[in-house]
Amino acid sequence: MDTTLLIGAGALLLALVLGFLAAWLVLRTGQTPMAELAGRLAQMADSQAAQQAQLAERLQAQERGLGRLLEERLHDMGKRLNDGMDLSSQRTGATLAELRERLAVIDSAQANIAQLSERMVSLQDILSNKQARGAFGEIQLNDLISQVLPPQAYEFQASIGDKRRVDCLIKLPKPPGSIAIDAKFPLESFHQMRAAKDDAERIQAARAFSTAVLGHVRDIAEKYIVAGETAESALMFLPSEAVYAELYANFPDVVEKSYRARVWIVSPTTLMATLTTIRAVLKDARMREQADVIQAEVRHLLDDVKRLAERSGKLDIHFAQAGEDLRLLKVSVDKVARRAEQVEAVQLGDGERVADVV
Repeated sequence: MDTTLLIGAGALLLALVLGFLAAWLVLRTGQTPMAELAGRLAQMADSQAAQQAQLAERLQAQERGLGRLLEERLHDMGKRLNDGMDLSSQRTGATLAELRERLAVIDSAQANIAQLSERMVSLQDILSNKQARGAFGEIQLNDLISQVLPPQAYEFQASIGDKRRVDCLIKLPKPPGSIAIDAKFPLESFHQMRAAKDDAERIQAARAFSTAVLGHVRDIAEKYIVAGETAESALMFLPSEAVYAELYANFPDVVEKSYRARVWIVSPTTLMATLTTIRAVLKDARMREQADVIQAEVRHLLDDVKRLAERSGKLDIHFAQAGEDLRLLKVSVDKVARRAEQVEAVQLGDGERVADVV
């Protein structure tokens, strides 16, 4: 309901109350005539109307002020809301952009994982075939050796003994002599041991693994250790760190038997360390072979140093003689200068002859 209507209703109610009150007083006292009562009521009504008008103006002014304040507040609130929505939109856009970039990275990673899975499947297919597995070990052996040793220090598929071929022959001077390296990959028994469901299957697979490794050790010892041609030991290369760790962790008897057979079992990591040591041995052997040449060159160098010392001494003598000649030349110049002064003095008649000074 409108505030003006409420004020008018209140004033009317107040006028009625006053009218009834005045009528009651007249009826009770009987002293005031009706004209005077009507005049007072009119004055009260006028006064009430004026007050009502003033109150209405004040209320309207307050309403206008409240309206302006409300509009300003609403305007400020709308502006803040718009600014907040703009900022939120910007942040949302930036977040969406980052999200798209991360999704792109995730898609790329998923593609790489898919490719890697395909390669892993291919690798499993390769390792499931015995011949392909052997070729894989030989390729890995080839890569490791070619990275560390110079080409003249090794030979792949070298022929030793009775035309037996070894995967790689490291050519070392005697002692110890050339060392044969053969790549072996006992993968079936290793997988069986890992896939065993109970202790019985695990024990059976472990026996098969031990038998396979010892069989490879025996073959290498019999085929690739040739007296007078190779060193007294050979290397068995396991291309898998997992197989190597399993062997040295849980089969110490197999490792001990390989030591007695003079077949050293190595993994890619330990083979790299072994090849680094062999490279140092080869370098030392080459230095020993070149020791005579080095000594001869040192003797020539000493002779050159002696000749250089002699020539520097002669040059020092020449420098000393040149210094003496310069001193004598200065003396002669001084004498010439004094004689010139003497001649000038005689011609001018300025004094006695200057004594000759040698």
